[in-house]
Amino acid sequence: MAHPVHVTDSTFQNEVLNSPVPVVVDFWATWCGPCRLIAPVIEELSNNYDSKAKMCKVDVDNNQQIAMKYGIRSIPTLLFFNKGEVVDTIIGNMPKSQIEEHLKALL
Repeated sequence: MAHPVHVTDSTFQNEVLNSPVPVVVDFWATWCGPCRLIAPVIEELSNNYDSKAKMCKVDVDNNQQIAMKYGIRSIPTLLFFNKGEVVDTIIGNMPKSQIEEHLKALL
């Protein structure tokens, strides 16, 4: 069973930018209410798309370099990466169906 990969400033390059499959990165923080609401959706998508895409989570409080690099100003923010490039963005909490639509567009 796949789980979202917790990515740090030091593992971002390898886990996200060098990934052979599309990656969804959830920028979040422990104190963020909407982030807690979206977490089970990310978990579920991680299981459903196990071999087709990778789900990652970045705690913005502990990994400020990567959050600053991608201009994360509000959370949750989902960045969709394909071949190391940001190809889509969702800011704020959204229903699973909408997140899944964005993900399917990558595949």
